[in-house]
Amino acid sequence: MEQEAEKQRLIERRKKRSRAQVEKTGEAILDLVITEQDRGLGDRVLCTLVKRNRQLALPWTRLKVGSPIVLSPENEGANSANQGVISRKSNRSMQVALANVPEGDRFRIDLASNDITHQRHLSAVKRVKSATGRLGKLREITMGEREPQFQELKSKIDFRTNLNESQKAAVRLGLSAKDVAIIHGPPGTGKTTTVVELIVQSIFRGDKVLACAPSNTAVDNLVEKLVGLKQRVVRVGHSARITERLRNCSLDSLVEKHENMSVIREMQREIDSLYRQAERFTRAKPAFGQKRGLRDEAKRLRSYVKLLEQQAVDHILGNADCICGTTTFDENLIRDLRFDVCVIDEACQSVEPGCWLPIAFAERFVLSGDHCQLPPTVVSTEAAREGFDLSLMERATRLLPSECTQLLEVQYRMHDQIMAFSSNCFYENRLVGHSTVSSHLLSDFESVDETDLTHSPIAFIDTAGADWNEELEPEGESKRNPEEARLVIRLCNQLIESGVQQEDIAVIVPYAAQTRYIKSINPNPDVEIDTVDGFQGREKEAVILSMVRSNANGEIGFLKDERRMNVAMTRAKRKLIIIGDSATLSSHDFFKELVEYFESRNAYQSVWETGMMDD
Repeated sequence: MEQEAEKQRLIERRKKRSRAQVEKTGEAILDLVITEQDRGLGDRVLCTLVKRNRQLALPWTRLKVGSPIVLSPENEGANSANQGVISRKSNRSMQVALANVPEGDRFRIDLASNDITHQRHLSAVKRVKSATGRLGKLREITMGEREPQFQELKSKIDFRTNLNESQKAAVRLGLSAKDVAIIHGPPGTGKTTTVVELIVQSIFRGDKVLACAPSNTAVDNLVEKLVGLKQRVVRVGHSARITERLRNCSLDSLVEKHENMSVIREMQREIDSLYRQAERFTRAKPAFGQKRGLRDEAKRLRSYVKLLEQQAVDHILGNADCICGTTTFDENLIRDLRFDVCVIDEACQSVEPGCWLPIAFAERFVLSGDHCQLPPTVVSTEAAREGFDLSLMERATRLLPSECTQLLEVQYRMHDQIMAFSSNCFYENRLVGHSTVSSHLLSDFESVDETDLTHSPIAFIDTAGADWNEELEPEGESKRNPEEARLVIRLCNQLIESGVQQEDIAVIVPYAAQTRYIKSINPNPDVEIDTVDGFQGREKEAVILSMVRSNANGEIGFLKDERRMNVAMTRAKRKLIIIGDSATLSSHDFFKELVEYFESRNAYQSVWETGMMDD
């Protein structure tokens, strides 16, 4: 269902007539030209593209580093399309890694359906469903049909990083679990730091570890921390999807340095020579079968090259302490390797089949994430109804005994007043702010003036009664609120005038149309503006959240997913400002409680008090 829904969405986008309408989907960028062209690892073609009008920045887009794309000339048919991935991205340019050199003058980039991922998911499901050995037992445990087992740790743990007690308890849980353990990490609680410590301690005990995450960014975060702790790590995956500073850890790079490569390069030169001889035109007629013999010899040498390359791969992976990759890595790479433990970070952002793919290679597994934040992205509403957007971690948390899960309780990001509402609603009020962040404010920075805006941690600005009604974006399907957008800019300007750095400010919006509108009127280029999904896993000193919805019917659409608000609010470290229409939002109990919370902290004000209505 998901695969078909993705394909249908691509078809529908291609049918859109208006150029502006196409780009507003966030899944396509038009009118591009190539400014640079280079060769990358694996002989991939790296092309840097910008808008044909060099003065224009790239529009808001869902395309991220690692996204599968199709690059095609705007004036030609689909036959000249070139498959690839995004390898680098900035406000004004996008680099894509392609298999072939593109032909044409003007191009468009479209998000592509990732059929390989879907096929790997299907393969994983079939394997787990029919498994009878160790994998079958792990399946039964996650289905609640078999009790998970634990062992007593016989030796004291010499922690390599400075962890708090709940983090240490999570590491002990992961090491003592014979089958499965879950590390529940709310925002800012150092989840990845804890996972890395668990991996290091597992390696110290002689375990071979497979560490995965759904996104390349999350995998690279793991790799960077493991390399910093002097672990032998191999990063598998498409080299264009691996951040440049970690390319030396990539399998491609390590194979290039392997001792077999000198022989391989010599054989490749011989292969090229044989093919040139076979194709060479001569006046005299060649002996019968001579050209065929040259080609056969080249094919024989090529088979040796593949064998030597595979030997190099097997040697590198076999000697690694930890292999890191996304949950949809190419399983043919690791072939017959078995792992003592599979650790999956950000497990809640993966659909369940994506987790089973790496788990199938391990004796036990640890899931780390937060099911109280955004679930896996699922396009098909029918698939979601059938449970496809329920992650393995969320399902296992519901079914497994509580001793399988450790909650990380100390957070190192937010002021206590930013943290408190989420702690109460999502984490049984168990979160505690570390002393270094529990009372920090923007005004604590030497460069920031002490004002009403910078000397308080939270604010809710109520637009009820102001007639700031939401509207449908012209030629689009997403909603925006222009008056709210102008207030956002005004607040950004006030923060900047107080001394807050632009790069420390984020504007988070649930609706893509509002994101585009704010960007179109924003005079501050270093203020980051993005959707909730785009900010998951990240943080900023100050966050302004525009809720957009304002209507007479109390309709709030997908804002009903409370986890979306949990993500948005917990990105802020020192200042959180929410702009919204309480009359519309309070039709939902969650938002009614949210407004009451701000009132109880004397952080509620009407939009009339901002002076905005006087303009």
